[in-house]
Amino acid sequence: MNQHVELTLEQEFRLREFAHKVQQMSLNQAQSFLIEQHRSMLIQKVIFQQLLKHEWNLDADADLAVI
Repeated sequence: MNQHVELTLEQEFRLREFAHKVQQMSLNQAQSFLIEQHRSMLIQKVIFQQLLKHEWNLDADADLAVI
């Protein structure tokens, strides 16, 4: 996944806004926030994987293997 991806203008704005908010946090607040963001990313990854498995009917194969 070495593809270069450009952010939209809106995404660039949101990123700068986010960076400003983080810079205003204490170190402890920023660390807690980073941990929560990472947790959210992991949950998002699992959801995407489940959606893809469902769309590609990979979950049906697992159901058949149990029978």
